[in-house]
Amino acid sequence: MIITYYGKQSFKVSFGETTLSFDPVSKASKEKESRFGADVTLISVNHPDFNGAEQNSHGDREPFVIAGPGEYEIKEVFIKGFPSKSHYDGGDYINTIYFVELEGIKMCFLGAINTLELPDAAKESLDLIDILFIPIGSKGVLSPSEAAKLSARIEPGIVIPMIHDQSMLKKFLDEAGNDAQKPVDKLTIKKKDLLGREGDVIVLKPQS
Repeated sequence: MIITYYGKQSFKVSFGETTLSFDPVSKASKEKESRFGADVTLISVNHPDFNGAEQNSHGDREPFVIAGPGEYEIKEVFIKGFPSKSHYDGGDYINTIYFVELEGIKMCFLGAINTLELPDAAKESLDLIDILFIPIGSKGVLSPSEAAKLSARIEPGIVIPMIHDQSMLKKFLDEAGNDAQKPVDKLTIKKKDLLGREGDVIVLKPQS
């Protein structure tokens, strides 16, 4: 599995011939957009910074778009979405928390969540999360302190920050008591590489 970061909450997860996209930036956003083909696009919040599914139509790829709660199985990828809340950009949004399992790896993508309280149904899926994607900011998403508390509660093997504010990232690392290595261009990982990992923070460089 290869995880590539494009800034804000936009990620590409590639494994074999399949590509997932999380929260691609739309053309209507002021954020820097990126374009790549994907088989499945997951959108956590219906906001231009996260709902650019059109950016994942490329070549002969037209993504299956998931934009809300439910259970899905596509290309041997198992996905569950649970509703929560977000006050991103001063709005009042439904935020979807996604649990994704593929190649034996369990991922939790929290979206633009702004509360430590997770839905009861989602808590049942929190066991043995391998990779946690968590927003780091202050306005409308988790503060560094809240993000550290929630990641400690979930106890994932690896934590990947979704960076809304660079200055807040250092505060999160201090709060988490986990000195991340220098930012890396991408994360290449297999299930066996996750053995013994306990909340390791990996910061990814946004790719152009």
